[in-house]
Amino acid sequence: MATITTLLFDFGGTLDGPAHWLDRFLASYRAAGIEITRAELDPAFDHATRIGYATTRVVARFGMTDLVRFLVGHQFEYLRKSGPGPLRARLDDSGAAGRHRFVEGVTNSFVRETSIGLAHSREVVGALKSRFKLGIVSNFYGNLDRILEEARLDRFFAAVADSSRVGIFKPEPGIFEAALKKIHCAPESAAMIGDSLGKDCAPAHRLGMRTVWLRTASQNGEDASSSDPTADITIRSIDEVAQIQW
Repeated sequence: MATITTLLFDFGGTLDGPAHWLDRFLASYRAAGIEITRAELDPAFDHATRIGYATTRVVARFGMTDLVRFLVGHQFEYLRKSGPGPLRARLDDSGAAGRHRFVEGVTNSFVRETSIGLAHSREVVGALKSRFKLGIVSNFYGNLDRILEEARLDRFFAAVADSSRVGIFKPEPGIFEAALKKIHCAPESAAMIGDSLGKDCAPAHRLGMRTVWLRTASQNGEDASSSDPTADITIRSIDEVAQIQW
């Protein structure tokens, strides 16, 4: 078995905090006093995500706060039109100023949690940098380089494959291959670390990479056992990456 020389990380839900963005948005909505279920927020989350992917030229200049505010704004637009009746009524009754306060409340809550996650990951990848070449493979909006620079993480990564820049989205193999090519690494010498079995582990496994599943309390419907064939190793915290005996 080849020696692992390269670690590729997912970003959202992996490096920026141990939870899927949908679940973190849900918690931020509730912290802002908006009662909504995950099932009710899910279509608004997808709607805003699609808009973000379709407007890369606009989003590419955004840092984290502007990106989250952009996404939350489009989530609110969806919820005002197609959300549950009581929430639609509340958002209408709150007026433009009230809706602005809600958007800012959700945005600030989400960004605070993200900042904590990224600061912790900075310590983790900093400790790994002397042992491995590091890269990121992420479905993102074209501004991941800006986000990493803002978080002082950019210096740790030799390759960043942002789907909106590469033009290929996980789970397609090409986005992984783009990162491996940039970092000059064969698949069998690399490991992929991410919170999604379907988008991170399965495609990387098919390419011949070793895979690490970051299994947290919420996995966006993924409830496979730790013996899932696409995950060579299952961890509960990103801190455990440094302890893996390759």
